[in-house]
Amino acid sequence: MAKTKILFILFLVLLIESLGSALEKNLEEEIFSEFEDFDDINEDEEEVFELQKNGRGNKVLVNVDSFGAAGDGTSDDTKAFVDAWNQACSKRRSVFLVPSGRIYLVNATRFSGPCANRLIIQVDGTIVAPSDPENWDPKSPKAWLVFNNLTGTTFQGNGVIDGSGSKWWAASCKKNKTNPCKAAPRALTIDSSSGIRVKGLTFQNSQQMHFVISRSDSVRVNGIKISSPGDSPNTDGIHISESTNVVLQDCKIGTGDDCVSIVNASSNIKMKTIHCGPGHGISIGSLGKDDSVGIVTRVVLDTAFLKGTANGLRIKTWQGGSGYVRTVRFQNVRMEDVSNPIIIDQFYCDSQKPCHNQTSAVEISEVMYRNVSGTSKSQKAMKFACSDTVPCSHITLDNVNLEGRDGTAEVYCNSATGIIAGYVHPEAECLNSSDKKIEQKIEEYNVHTEL
Repeated sequence: MAKTKILFILFLVLLIESLGSALEKNLEEEIFSEFEDFDDINEDEEEVFELQKNGRGNKVLVNVDSFGAAGDGTSDDTKAFVDAWNQACSKRRSVFLVPSGRIYLVNATRFSGPCANRLIIQVDGTIVAPSDPENWDPKSPKAWLVFNNLTGTTFQGNGVIDGSGSKWWAASCKKNKTNPCKAAPRALTIDSSSGIRVKGLTFQNSQQMHFVISRSDSVRVNGIKISSPGDSPNTDGIHISESTNVVLQDCKIGTGDDCVSIVNASSNIKMKTIHCGPGHGISIGSLGKDDSVGIVTRVVLDTAFLKGTANGLRIKTWQGGSGYVRTVRFQNVRMEDVSNPIIIDQFYCDSQKPCHNQTSAVEISEVMYRNVSGTSKSQKAMKFACSDTVPCSHITLDNVNLEGRDGTAEVYCNSATGIIAGYVHPEAECLNSSDKKIEQKIEEYNVHTEL
């Protein structure tokens, strides 16, 4: 009788464990079911224009040199670029051409649409910004090259967009705390546009952010390179703001700030095959600054390599904000010597003044880390620093293996709950031990065990 009782108890324990695993799996599938229509990048190739020695085909070629551009790197070619733009924008199937082998000095300029259909911007030469902040147009403190109100436009070529940022960096309050904190220009901005393709370009030495996608829809970026020194302040690689349906693929980014930053009112962001380093990693945020609302949803990073970055996969929010981050998946990521490989920080504070404790926060939920491995420079390989009043929930770790540089690694949790699936190292029991929703569902399936 005693043996039968023991066997029955063991059976019940196994049954409860299997039900718990099934419920966790069902909950995970429920949370991420909406990714099913968002996993694959459409591989349709955009039209690629190539200059042919024997003709132009059916394209209207608009060469900036034909409008008086010197291309010597010292003469101001801004007017030539504006005049060439006005013609290219007005004619169907135009190609706005910046020829190879030349350097064009261009001041802060806005290239506005709407333009005729099928415009191609072919950058094969180098475009450089004025290097001295003292000579910058005060009417454009945050902008260098801005393209706005475009539809169905392709940016491509083997050329370089160079922000000449070294003097801007030296004047930054992050380099010298006695200097006032001032905005600096962003190298290339695509604003209020749709159906945009960007392929093959190189961005370097931006004054601050290199490439900004703002208030736009359906933007595909493929095969670009971004580089600036690891100590250059605020030089984010690709910055996505108020935009939807953005695809980043096969990009190599090394900067002094986030390789990719995704901020408020952005959704359906897909990143595939991203190389990052140096820099501050792949970031959602910051969000919620100055008690603002921040919302980011449906973000996928699939296949990435991060080397020597200050952070790896980061979500950062300020205290006092509101809104939410949800339905995020980071998968197939390899890291090497990354200081904070996995980090959620609801206490972010990038300010010269202390940040005061506040109870409101941007809610973070439904975040998955799958097939993430590598080495951590810090002892805390995973850090979930969440608000006591607005906790992080439904955080999933599935096949995560992070080793400390000295052989030790830890997980830190504050007000964060979630699911452990597959092998996870270091152990993250602090994450899955108190997910009330899962415990409640398991309890509903529990059976009466009295004999």
